[in-house]
Amino acid sequence: MLPPSVSLTAEDGGPPARGRLSRERMLACALEIIDREGIEKMSMRHLARALGHDPMSLYRYAPNKAALLDGVAETVLNELAVDPNDPDWAAQLRSVARHYRRLALAHPHVVPLLVTRPMATPLALRPLGALRPLEAILTLLTRAGYSADDALHIYRALFGLLHGHVLNELQELVDNPDETDDLLRLGLHRLPITEFPLLRGLATTLASYDGAAELERGLDILLTGLTATFTPTRPGPGTTNIPDRDQNGRSRSPQ
Repeated sequence: MLPPSVSLTAEDGGPPARGRLSRERMLACALEIIDREGIEKMSMRHLARALGHDPMSLYRYAPNKAALLDGVAETVLNELAVDPNDPDWAAQLRSVARHYRRLALAHPHVVPLLVTRPMATPLALRPLGALRPLEAILTLLTRAGYSADDALHIYRALFGLLHGHVLNELQELVDNPDETDDLLRLGLHRLPITEFPLLRGLATTLASYDGAAELERGLDILLTGLTATFTPTRPGPGTTNIPDRDQNGRSRSPQ
C-alpha cells in the first residue's frame, strides 16, 4: 500500500503531484507499479514520472534498476513477521509460511525478486532486509536447542517448500475455464490415456486445487520429517506439537 503522499494519477487526470522524495516513498511507488504492470514495465524514467520528479533525482536512493528491485523485495519482506522468541518453533515456522504465501499472492509480480533473483546474488551481497528473516529464523531455531548448522538446514527446507509452492500456485492455469468436466477443463483429454492413465485419473483432484490446504499438507509432512530427523543439542524453552490435520488443512479435534 502506498503512503498517502503517493498518487500515480492526479484526481484531475493530469500528471501526479510533486511531493517530497524519500527512499520509502520511491519504493512504495515502485511496488505499486510492479504490482499493476509487472517488473518488465519498471524503469527509472517511468518511476520518476509517476513520482513527479526528474529521473536523476532517483539515483540518490537507488544507483541503478537492480538496486531499485532489491529495495522493492526488501519492502515486501519487511512485512514478513518472524517471532524468534516463540517457544514453539514449528508453530512459528507454520505462521511464517502462511504469511509468506499471503505476501506472494498479494504481490505476484514481485515473486521472481523473492525466489529466483537471490539465487544469482551471493549471500553477503544481498540486501540486509532480505537477510533479516533468515537471521530471525536461525535465532528461533537455535533458541529451541538446534545447532546453527541444523537450523540452516531447516530454514533451507522450509523455504525450498515455500518457493516451490508459491511458484506452483501462481501458475495453476485452467485450459478451458467454461468447461464443467474436469478432464476437459484442464485439457487433460489431450493426453493419451494409455500413457497417462494416472494423471488423467487425477483430473478432479487437480481441478479442485486449494493452495492454502496444499501448503498445510506440505508443512505437516515437512515439519514432521524435520522433527524426526533433527535432534536439539540442548532442551529448548518449549515443546513442539504438530497438529493432525484433515485434507483441507484444518486441525482434527482429538477423539
